[in-house]
Amino acid sequence: MAWVYLTVAGILEIVWASAMKHSEGFTRIWPTVISLVGMVASMVLLSISMKTLPLGTAYSVWTGIGAAGAFIFGIVVLGEQASFSRIAAAVMIVGGLILMKLSDNSA
Repeated sequence: MAWVYLTVAGILEIVWASAMKHSEGFTRIWPTVISLVGMVASMVLLSISMKTLPLGTAYSVWTGIGAAGAFIFGIVVLGEQASFSRIAAAVMIVGGLILMKLSDNSA
């Protein structure tokens, strides 16, 4: 169950980062609210997952999901640049996440 909490926490990290981008420096109310609620919910779920998962694994996977997800969101939704080097970096992040999951024996 810890991996489910961690995955949802990572997805919420994508949500709050995306909302923060749309908040225009926290000047727009609804993106700001979504960002703040998403941050809190993401951290709560991360902390729950850390009851079972090692710190290094949980934190690395959480930030990796957020980083890769925000990268994909930026390209698909915001029309950001999709260069070879940026895509290669995202693939390496995802590869690291997979290795973290495969190396975990706790859950």
